[in-house]
Amino acid sequence: MSSPTNTANTTNIADPKVLLRVVNRVAIITLNRPAALNSLSNEMIHELARLVEQCRVNDNIVALVLRGAGEKGFCAGGDVRELYHSVTSGDGNWKQFFVDEYRLDYALHIFPKPVVALMDGIVMGGGMGLAQGADIRVVTERTKMAMPETRIGFIPDVGATRFLNAMSLEYALYVGLTGITLSGPDAVRLRLADLCVPSSWLATFEERLSHMSTNGDLLESLRNVFEPPLNVMPRALLATASQLILRHFERFSNIERTVATLQRDLGGDPPREVRQWLQTTLDAMRSHSPTMLYVTREALIRGRQMTLAECFRMELSIGHRAIEDGDFRDGVRALLVNKDNRPRWTPATLHEVRPERVKHFLSSPWRIDTHPLADLGVDFVAN
Repeated sequence: MSSPTNTANTTNIADPKVLLRVVNRVAIITLNRPAALNSLSNEMIHELARLVEQCRVNDNIVALVLRGAGEKGFCAGGDVRELYHSVTSGDGNWKQFFVDEYRLDYALHIFPKPVVALMDGIVMGGGMGLAQGADIRVVTERTKMAMPETRIGFIPDVGATRFLNAMSLEYALYVGLTGITLSGPDAVRLRLADLCVPSSWLATFEERLSHMSTNGDLLESLRNVFEPPLNVMPRALLATASQLILRHFERFSNIERTVATLQRDLGGDPPREVRQWLQTTLDAMRSHSPTMLYVTREALIRGRQMTLAECFRMELSIGHRAIEDGDFRDGVRALLVNKDNRPRWTPATLHEVRPERVKHFLSSPWRIDTHPLADLGVDFVAN
């Protein structure tokens, strides 16, 4: 399969919502839906999968760069409204959406050529799924990164039960349960990014890429393209909260105990900055789906002992249950459709969540051999 090489001309061989451009044998794939913060539709996932596979088998392509159009975001996640309408209409298309999305994410994780992800602006949910498989993950001062799925009665997915565990369990629980928004420097500190650079530096990367040597250490050459000669990273905001996170999200605390310690410390007249962190964290733990807080905690713990493929299979199973038997529908309705911000969680409180309900969500609706992702990590053979 052939493709243009050593050119700076745009090659639109895809739908306008996903663009391909080749510069100096490096494929640049752009999510081109800026008005929706480059949220992933089913159509975009299919086109991305096609282009990624095309780049994988093409010997004229030596590396891949992923970026989002516009200045506001790399990718705000999957198109949740589209999913919601699929769920409520009963057409069943949402089931294949997750299968296709997870296969695409997995393909990027095992991509045999260097991958660079430019996580400028908003990066949430499905955007994290695309970016976290990259070899060089670049953030900027504009990056706003989060996995906020428990807010809508879902689980941090797209491989999050694996990639969040790049950090300590306490931090993984804090990020996964609260859906906290991370800055670029925070992302580097928590091992969710490799470089933090000024957004203005990324505006000219194609010029540098056109002069890059494609011989020798390609990863090092790519890093030199994306890292400024003098790069001073801003302070990580979460650094000041490290002791609080380690205290309240320690590995032996269950969800109710975490909430109890947050409440207790709030009542002790803490300093203003500490009080603000405690209140924000407590509000998140009180307002998100009680069931999915418990399920997410257990999934993150289990994910530490699983392969990436096993994590994707677990997440698909949990997500299937969350949509068919759980809080997803009303969570999306309340936060994104009607926007009354009054989700009717079932059960409504943490105290009412029974262990058997948590086990139900963590059990697969499929036998091992009939799981839609049964072959993930098993039958892939790189060319």
